[in-house]
Amino acid sequence: MPFINSKVSITMTQEEKEKIKSRFGEAIRLVPGKSEDWLMVGFEDSYDLYFQGNQDAPTAFVEVKIYGGASRQAFDKLTEEICGIFEEELKIPKERIYIKYEEVENWGWNGSNF
Repeated sequence: MPFINSKVSITMTQEEKEKIKSRFGEAIRLVPGKSEDWLMVGFEDSYDLYFQGNQDAPTAFVEVKIYGGASRQAFDKLTEEICGIFEEELKIPKERIYIKYEEVENWGWNGSNF
């Protein structure tokens, strides 16, 4: 039950969203036990983001929420992959991307909790 939500300072096309969503579906496999089958993805584009006090370049803030937990190594690999995706697809420099991970103990779906 992973959820990846991103806030980016640029406007994204529907094609870019689809491409990134697909790439997230592949990347989430870097976390053991996670797959695209349960992945939810959200995008917030044209978001006012300031980094180091400015808006001089494209910027992204990404939140990854995982039901249960994962190892530091899995998160390291996923960070590398997510940064690469945003750099390749949207030209957002890796040094202007923050990624926040949250391990969630309680997760509801379909009228009940896991």
